[in-house]
Amino acid sequence: MLCMAGTLPAGIRRGGISLKRRHLLAGFALCGAAVPVLAQASRDPVNSRGPALLTVSGHIAAGNRGPLDPALDQLMKKQGVEFTRAYSFDFAALSALPATAIAPTLEYDNRQHRLTGPLLSRVLRAAGAQTNETTRLLLRAIDGYTALVPLAEVDRFRFIVATHLDGQPIPLGGLGPLWAVYEPDAFPEMASKPASERFALCPWGLYHVEVQ
Repeated sequence: MLCMAGTLPAGIRRGGISLKRRHLLAGFALCGAAVPVLAQASRDPVNSRGPALLTVSGHIAAGNRGPLDPALDQLMKKQGVEFTRAYSFDFAALSALPATAIAPTLEYDNRQHRLTGPLLSRVLRAAGAQTNETTRLLLRAIDGYTALVPLAEVDRFRFIVATHLDGQPIPLGGLGPLWAVYEPDAFPEMASKPASERFALCPWGLYHVEVQ
């Protein structure tokens, strides 16, 4: 409900309160009564939770959501994703994790950009991933592109789940809203490759991680 004070309607006169004014004052009273209700709703963790941007499934603990719904999880269903439990993160949950900054030279414009977001390994821990030295991660993008990366490589290259590019949230329709990415420039064996070959394991538009 939006309460606004502007030009008073006809019927309000000095020295008395008309019927229309009584209705106006009653409306203000209702607005005041609604404020605590709205404030309570904004603190409600169920109502304040945003849409899931990243889902982690596979070898994880209990998770925070149930199995894939073949009727409503249409994108995952079309891309062959299956799980009986998973852990989902909204933008606020990812942003609440400690952020790491990297500055890779991107293949798209051959310029250095600042990317920030939590380490992928930290996201996995928050999701209750159960890992060992043989663990691999299947990273899946919204366009169906996938990359299978050993967890050891994710840790060595310090992959992040980038949420911001040059200080701004990464937009859907660009490289976001999430990007699994690292900084090839910091590793000689990767920096020596052509820019077009450095990011093969880095799906932008990341939305699903399967812990294998």
